[in-house]
Amino acid sequence: MSTETPASWRDLMAPGLALRFGLLCLGIWLNAADTLVTVTIMPSVGEDLGGYQYFGWAVAAYLLGSIIAGAAAGRLSMVLGLRQATLVAGAAYVIGCLASAVAPDFLTFVLGRLVQGLGAGGIVALCYVAIAVMFPQRLWGKVFGAISAVWGVATVLGPLVGGVFAELDFWRGAFWMFVVQGMVFVAASVLLMEKGERSERSGGVPVPQLLVLTVAVVMIASAGIVASPVMGGVLALFGVLVMASLLRVNAVARTPLLPRSAGDLRRAAGAGYLMIFALEAAAIGLSVYGPAFIQRQHDASPLFAGYVVSAIAGGWTVTALLAAVVPQRLDSVMIRLGATCVMVGTVWSAWTLPHRSTAEIFLSLLLVGCGFGLTWGPAAKRIISALPSDETAMGSSSIPTAQMIGGAAGAAGVGAAANALGFAHGIEPATATAVGSWLFGALIPLSLIGWLAGWRLGGMKR
Repeated sequence: MSTETPASWRDLMAPGLALRFGLLCLGIWLNAADTLVTVTIMPSVGEDLGGYQYFGWAVAAYLLGSIIAGAAAGRLSMVLGLRQATLVAGAAYVIGCLASAVAPDFLTFVLGRLVQGLGAGGIVALCYVAIAVMFPQRLWGKVFGAISAVWGVATVLGPLVGGVFAELDFWRGAFWMFVVQGMVFVAASVLLMEKGERSERSGGVPVPQLLVLTVAVVMIASAGIVASPVMGGVLALFGVLVMASLLRVNAVARTPLLPRSAGDLRRAAGAGYLMIFALEAAAIGLSVYGPAFIQRQHDASPLFAGYVVSAIAGGWTVTALLAAVVPQRLDSVMIRLGATCVMVGTVWSAWTLPHRSTAEIFLSLLLVGCGFGLTWGPAAKRIISALPSDETAMGSSSIPTAQMIGGAAGAAGVGAAANALGFAHGIEPATATAVGSWLFGALIPLSLIGWLAGWRLGGMKR
């Protein structure tokens, strides 16, 4: 009979935990809100600085920095200790925001976004490390649920905040706002973040893996901005192949970047990371092109379209909180049910977005979000708890990294598909009706892979 004491939300408010919990939520907010606010103000940035043709690079630079920093964060925490690593990431984020806020031209702005990405990616990954270090295991589900809720709230508030700054014709103010918030995070980290132990075996930096990852991300990011759809497809394909080789390089490297079992689908880590990567890659296109389809197909305003697509965030938030209070013995059910919802939701959305009413679109996207919320916390717990103690830090930080890599691959893939299907210069209703389902369905095979990986993860303990 289990003697485990049921965890409650009140436990997170206990002395010594409440402020640390708030610190983690602030760290997640910085990354989630930054991305969404920036997307909203980008037209104002382009009008002020010029360089509309480089919009893709502004996104790619941030994503590249986030992925690399996220992938290296676990190792950095082992070398420097958790507190010092967090301070480095926080300082990079503040510097990047400052560079973007004062940028005199678009190149400086892109460089600022790169540094912001390095800082934000490191912050998010280290927050996952901090969960395993600073909170008892019985509270992990609650913390993961709250983090998912922060992402959901940011998805709703981010575009609104960005819209306010855009309406005020003061896009630089958005970055000044994040400078202040980043400084608060750094100061709070000094006071609240545990130092963490430095590993005696942490020497060396996993340079080969980071180089492979950099090449893969650059190729995939470039696929979405090149003019030729054929070249875009080639870049995306080779980028995915190079990314896949990361697991083999990591398996034989002297200094591991990811858990050794990350490429072993017989283990919880391998199945879990694949599920996160594939489901995120399959669903990202709904957020990238969904608003534009809703505006063109239903003559809707950008604000209305944004709120329809926010069904993903809303569903994720509500079900993440639900999954956090479900007994741990039902984690397998939550993982499998969530993966199934995402898979069915992506298939359904591929039909509703080009052809059905906004109400049906909302419901199909809501199902996708509900699936992510149900599976995320239980899957993260299973991945982390199945890792050996000396891989907990890097294994924890690899969870958001797998999500970001999946988002990069999926966005590049759906971008290449859009170019090939005739959406390179805009979305016309006739074209959207004729081939829209092919666009959103292009990555459905990845949702099937993610579902299979999730089903497998639900049936294993380690």
